[in-house]
Amino acid sequence: MPDPQLLEQLRQLRAIERHYVDFRGEQQHVGEDSLARILAAMGHPVTDDDALRQDVADLDVRDWRRVLPPVAVIRPSRSTHVTLTVLRPLLEQVDWLVTLEDGGERRGSIRLGELPVHGERHIGELCYCRLGFDLPGDLPLGYHTLILYAGSGIELGHCRLIVVPERCYEPEVISGGERLWGLAIQLYSLRSVRNWGIGDFTDLRELMPAAAARGIDVVGLNPLHALFPADPALHSPYSPASRDFLNVIYIDPEAIPEFARCPEAVAMVGGEKFQADLAALRATRLVDYEGVGRCKDPVLRLVHRTFESAASDGRKQDFESFISSKGQALERLSLFYALQARFTREGVPGGWQAWPEDFRDPAGPSAQSYAEAHREELRYHQFLQWVAEEQLAAAETAAREAGMRVGIYRDLAVGVNGGGADAWSDPDLYVSGASVGAPPDPLALAGQDWGIPPMHPDVLRERGYQPFIDLLNANMGDGGALRIDHVMALHRLWWVPGGLKSSAGSYVYYDIGDLMGILALESQRHRCLVIGEDLGTVPEAILHAMPDYGVYSYRVFFFVFEPDGHCLRPNNYPWHALVTASTHDLPTLASFWSGSDIDLRASLGLYPDAASEAGAREGRAYDRERILRALSEEGLLPGSIAADPSSAEAMTPELCASIQTYLARSNAALLVVQPEDWLGMDAAINVPGTSDEHPNWRLKLTGDLVELCGRPDVAGLSERLTNERRRAR
Repeated sequence: MPDPQLLEQLRQLRAIERHYVDFRGEQQHVGEDSLARILAAMGHPVTDDDALRQDVADLDVRDWRRVLPPVAVIRPSRSTHVTLTVLRPLLEQVDWLVTLEDGGERRGSIRLGELPVHGERHIGELCYCRLGFDLPGDLPLGYHTLILYAGSGIELGHCRLIVVPERCYEPEVISGGERLWGLAIQLYSLRSVRNWGIGDFTDLRELMPAAAARGIDVVGLNPLHALFPADPALHSPYSPASRDFLNVIYIDPEAIPEFARCPEAVAMVGGEKFQADLAALRATRLVDYEGVGRCKDPVLRLVHRTFESAASDGRKQDFESFISSKGQALERLSLFYALQARFTREGVPGGWQAWPEDFRDPAGPSAQSYAEAHREELRYHQFLQWVAEEQLAAAETAAREAGMRVGIYRDLAVGVNGGGADAWSDPDLYVSGASVGAPPDPLALAGQDWGIPPMHPDVLRERGYQPFIDLLNANMGDGGALRIDHVMALHRLWWVPGGLKSSAGSYVYYDIGDLMGILALESQRHRCLVIGEDLGTVPEAILHAMPDYGVYSYRVFFFVFEPDGHCLRPNNYPWHALVTASTHDLPTLASFWSGSDIDLRASLGLYPDAASEAGAREGRAYDRERILRALSEEGLLPGSIAADPSSAEAMTPELCASIQTYLARSNAALLVVQPEDWLGMDAAINVPGTSDEHPNWRLKLTGDLVELCGRPDVAGLSERLTNERRRAR
């Protein structure tokens, strides 16, 4: 083990938690081994005390030797204060220049002797002095550059200056006091007579008018991030290859304009065997990702060839503009897909770490040579991204044209698969020796390891947060709202060091003020409402930052109670919140009521002992009792059911409607319901803590959602929910 004193010093410098409070409210201690492994993952030589001592010394003085920090995020409404560090004796005067995002300039001068001193530090024989000065309060929002010059015109230092708004964007309809509701769907789960065995962007587009006719203003989706076409088994939307691009399996090949101009593709799809394959794929209970990909890929390749040879000049120009706008990120994604397909064919398992060493560097000669030799293959993958973006945009347009006032509500996963394109493209940004997860909580008593590498907070800051900015830009388009999965990541992340159990990790901190400010800026630019998924162990900093920056909270019916244990009453829900009965990680209403989710978790060995399982069953019985009591107090109990739980042994459509009506009465601005509840489904979408043990992210709806919206009972319930939402606050 390294010297404990050095370890402690480095822990503080790297903002790693030594103690934390668990879900029971008990303080837990982080062990030395865990700290050492996290620091090693960050790149520190923990096995060499002399080298470690040098790292501590370098980090301790690094910011004192910089005139300006690499980035400064300011909210003019709160402060325009920027810190600079200079040597004593002080220069008499320093000139400053702000180069604005639009090319404009702001200039000024400051007398260093007149600035407030925030500290001094002696390093060797030199004395560094930290000063604070205020920039003009009328700087426009955006990404600018601040440069300081000595009187002689010599640059002293520069930094990225990000001026952010007070709050995130909020649609006028909501800020005006209207309460809205909508659906939360898993896109892959949609059934239709025309899709190819998986819900697609055309299904989504066709859903919009049917949903809008029912009073629905928002349609929430699972993350649409790019996955692994060459490895269909990796289909979790929360462990993507890239968060900057889309999952092309959702493309509808027949909706691409060039499909109709491609006789080979039309003939292939119209063939008897192909149609039989599609019918079989549509009929399955679970999505067959491999089978869907096997059908779509050859057709899409034919369509792409037709596009390259016969598309209109306008469409070709649009495609080239798309490639140019996406830049290196798209180039590397397409190269990753080409290489992954090659090595998969050659029997090389796993992610890019298993590839031959000379292909592990995307900028290396082998990878670049392959890119040049397989340019058509790369353009194919670029074409698919362009088409996916077109088709998603068409669905959002359909939502707006149908009268939806929010439209698509997208979901941003907390991280990426370590073997995927993003991690391969930028290995310095992602910490390969650790993964993100969660400490033990009621849903996963052993803790969780999500297998996704965290971003290095230091690298993120040194780059002026550009990776985070790019990420928001990629996910705030083609939608009116964005859900931030595990919003606590803007403040801290639970890092699980390699080789240890998920419970043996620690929290690593990020600059919440900087990240929240950038989130607000991009939210305003994209006119995108932001919802933060704040479930689990939520630190105080997040509880304060979310309302301060206008980020909506995420309130699940099962988890919110009055101080006396009663279900949270409708009037006590906060306005700036999205409320829902359940989520993709929780049981459906039918499963919750019957306890089949507990049976499933027990069968999968997710309870550490019999007492934990018994406690879950006892708690569930109490939950059912207080839900019925809450419905009774609101006058919402169906006629056949009393407040006594024995009168409601199973979830019925009437009881489901009553629970959703209860939530529709809530003060929360947004309500989303899951179609799985309308269909009475009890199977789990996803079981946290499992991977191959359960068919996560594969379950289809038991009915066509467009047809479901037209059913008399759903129409009646929708009218009921709409009317409840329109009632005065």
